[in-house]
Amino acid sequence: MSPPLGAHVSVAGGLARAFERGRAIGCDALQLFVKSPSQWRGRPLGAEETGAFRTEWAASGRPPLLAHAAYLINLAATDAEILGRSRAALADEAGRCAELGVPALVVHPGAHLGAGEAAGLAAVAASLDAVAGELAHCPTRILLELTAGQGSVLGSRLEQLAEIRARAACRDRLAICLDTCHAFAAGYEVGTAAGVEEFLAEVERTVGLGLVEGLHLNDSAGERGSRRDRHASIGAGRIGLAGFRRLLAEPRLASVPMVVETPLGDDELGHARDLERLRGLL
Repeated sequence: MSPPLGAHVSVAGGLARAFERGRAIGCDALQLFVKSPSQWRGRPLGAEETGAFRTEWAASGRPPLLAHAAYLINLAATDAEILGRSRAALADEAGRCAELGVPALVVHPGAHLGAGEAAGLAAVAASLDAVAGELAHCPTRILLELTAGQGSVLGSRLEQLAEIRARAACRDRLAICLDTCHAFAAGYEVGTAAGVEEFLAEVERTVGLGLVEGLHLNDSAGERGSRRDRHASIGAGRIGLAGFRRLLAEPRLASVPMVVETPLGDDELGHARDLERLRGLL
């Protein structure tokens, strides 16, 4: 069984446009933004828009869907205003996902900005509980993404993601999204089959592979351990192909949606090429 492969697709012109764009490049899974990633809030969704989205999703065969939260969100913010905006933004996006039927929303945990790792992890857990309290009946799950660890960014170690979930009272609503570029930049060896074996064992030991509900397949422009979050096309970065081949063959991840967030290139066909390259490794 092959995992569902896809890409992060544009929603320019309307959320429902994501599906035709996905079909055009051969996506079996999709990731999208449910509002502008550079704004705290967006306009409310209308019944016509949500209806069109659900209709197009059904017409496409209901491929697995992930949404990605705005990059502005910092669930560990030390400034009270930014923290409040971050919590409200995450609640807003989770609510939008629920309206659309998107089952999972990927979010970066945030940065502690000098407060220290322990305080930062506690703040993220508290923020997730605050958001969950506002959305008691929201079915959308929050996926904490493994990060590259630039600056004071949290979530670059699997143990940190495990601790956030353990601290959060809403832990049953939380799952994990892995990212190969982030893992490599954070120091995990995911460029070889043996390295991936070790990485998966670490995932199982810390958060559990059963909690991995999304996977970003991105090569890395930076060296291993560089903490640089710079994505490269599959096979054109420092990770190479052996690690991707091993991940794609992992039976415990066979149902997990795997999406590329790689450069589109001047012809905007980079995702199509990367999906073809990944399928060639299966």
